[in-house]
Amino acid sequence: MKRQLILEDGSIFIGEGIGGNAEVIGEVVFQTGMTGYQEILSDPSYCGQIVTLTYPLIGNYGINRDDFETIHPAVKGFVVKEAADYPSNWRSEFTLSEYLELKKIPGITGIDTRKLTRIIRQYGTLKGAICGIDKNPQEVIDLLKQTRLPIDQVRQVSTRNAYPSPGRGKRVVLVDFGMKHGILRELNKRDCDVIVVPYYFNAEEIFQFQPDGIMLSNGPGNPKDVPEAIDMLRGVLGKVPLFGICLGHQLLALACGAETVKMKFGHRGSNHPVKDLATGKVLITAQNHGFKVEADSIKHTRLAVTHVALNDGSIEGLQHLDYPAFTVQFHPEASPGPEDGNRLFDQFLQMMEEKKLGVSAHA
Repeated sequence: MKRQLILEDGSIFIGEGIGGNAEVIGEVVFQTGMTGYQEILSDPSYCGQIVTLTYPLIGNYGINRDDFETIHPAVKGFVVKEAADYPSNWRSEFTLSEYLELKKIPGITGIDTRKLTRIIRQYGTLKGAICGIDKNPQEVIDLLKQTRLPIDQVRQVSTRNAYPSPGRGKRVVLVDFGMKHGILRELNKRDCDVIVVPYYFNAEEIFQFQPDGIMLSNGPGNPKDVPEAIDMLRGVLGKVPLFGICLGHQLLALACGAETVKMKFGHRGSNHPVKDLATGKVLITAQNHGFKVEADSIKHTRLAVTHVALNDGSIEGLQHLDYPAFTVQFHPEASPGPEDGNRLFDQFLQMMEEKKLGVSAHA
């Protein structure tokens, strides 16, 4: 079954269809990880996007029941050079194509993903469409140029109701902007008593749970499209310790007066070097974001930069100078992938304990 991937700049790729049969439009992005395609598929931060994987062979260890980051994947489409038809792994239960078909996600294989990636790197992220071979390319290109992509991705992937994930340790309210389950696993591993709440909860609703700390999850889209969260953060900042990841990092920056901007093609992969400015050590990190905190805007805030990306110098971590609050742009909960930043969850627990004991986080 032949299928087309058409970009708004006029580029056309023809390959074989896999997965679902839907025709979709989304933002085309590339991911550089050599493994972890199941987590990529199920990461809510890819909501509304067509993801191409730069590693040429995908699906070789199949799909299993345990490695999902959410129950309902939100990715629009999947683009690979070659999809393995006969995976080899003792945990494998589906092939990649079978899973895509089960979740009605269209995919395309057999195209030059290196060429596609070079186009995105040159021109930035582009709108694209996965469609049947019978579609008139010029009509699709015209449609892409007229299409406005949705801005409610966080609403699409956030939980609709608060729910508990019980433990006997510190009470953490985890604000779900499109949470990867890996974040919840790391908190549960430390016996935290977690309550997951929707993105639109205000400060008063969060304080009803009497949290020891607040965790801000990852999520898709432009942080400026989530004004409810910015207002909430201004209401909780300084009252309980805060830890933000990815979108949570950007939202806290906005709440403190900094600015965020869209990147040309973003950071998406499991091999991004980040320097910890306090120790001088380099962490290898997993990342997935298309926006960043504007470096110049930090000068007018009470935020300090703690981590920077070595590839492009962009901000990868922030700490508030007056309150117990810190954030990172990368994913310390990454799995599979580097776990160099995993200790940040322990730092969050220590911050909550110091707050409880009345010890200054900046002592």
